Amino acid sequence: MAKLTWSAWLGLIAALIVAACAAGLAGAAILTRDDVPPKPPAAASISGSGSTAQEGAMDAWRAEFQRIHPDLRVNYQGNGSGAGIRDFIAGGTSFAGSDVAMQPCEQARADRRCGSHAVHLPMVIGPIALAYNLPSMPNLKLSPTTMAGIFSGRITRWDAPEIAADNRGMRLPRTGIYLFHRSDDSGTTQNFTNYLKVAGRWPHQPSRRWTGSGHGVAGSKGVTQAIQHTTGSIGYVEYGFASNARLHTAEVRNASGQFVELSPQSASKALEGARIVGKNDDLVVEFDYLTKAKGAYPIVLVTYEIICSRKPGPLVLTFLRYTAGDAGQSYLSLYGYAPLPHDLLTKVRAHLGAQG
Repeated sequence: MAKLTWSAWLGLIAALIVAACAAGLAGAAILTRDDVPPKPPAAASISGSGSTAQEGAMDAWRAEFQRIHPDLRVNYQGNGSGAGIRDFIAGGTSFAGSDVAMQPCEQARADRRCGSHAVHLPMVIGPIALAYNLPSMPNLKLSPTTMAGIFSGRITRWDAPEIAADNRGMRLPRTGIYLFHRSDDSGTTQNFTNYLKVAGRWPHQPSRRWTGSGHGVAGSKGVTQAIQHTTGSIGYVEYGFASNARLHTAEVRNASGQFVELSPQSASKALEGARIVGKNDDLVVEFDYLTKAKGAYPIVLVTYEIICSRKPGPLVLTFLRYTAGDAGQSYLSLYGYAPLPHDLLTKVRAHLGAQG
């Protein structure tokens, strides 16, 4: 692709304006004259940081986006949702990746940084896997209350009665459980403990900071590697990490009493009936961990891109229009993710002024 000329930039911006107006929503992101780059750039780049849950999808998106647009570069650092939100508020990045909505105090600071409302745009579904290293048990089953017992430190052995009850007829190893969790400020931790609180009698308040038992490791990649190298271990990581590392993942009992194997398809079923709870043009999603949808894997998270609702920048919009487009959503299952449901994806595209 030839380097972008000044006229090409103007054409790009005009196209975005037309698309945003065509969406017909007051909340759609609309570019203004202030968004025009001050000089005709030979190349352009933006940076984002945050969620490690979406890092695999983000790496795939960035690589394909740069193949299509050689002069445009998107950088992303997977440093955890909390760190990504802090980077965005400080003005160090153009967007943040987060697996949870900002807290009210963070939202207020992000709004001040933007000079407008900062919004959450759902972009991908990231199933949370219970990854484990137990060669003698390739088909482990776990109920929510058993999981809460393990991760709170109450259940410490693989042959505990609670685990045996979930795995009737199976011979369990008479060894201790080696437990790993995230040590950093993590949206995955927040979502996992949200699930345990709702479904599994978790004794602590859900938080981005771990409050249970076990050994802390930074990042999803770190937790994955720790489980790989420790026989008798278990931890929570996004499905893409567990799948790439070829780790066993437990079947989880959902609210209908069915033990469900994790897959992008079973994770998508958990989002049936999800609803938007964000105000105005904010697309924060709420879903039911106790869904009784047949075949639904219940431990999922929706990971967001946080941007300024107005003047997010033409390259931010161009990139996110790609990630939310048919191409960007089409290959997510190859990386252990699930694409957004159609009705939710339609709302994201409308905000971005995109049609797919």
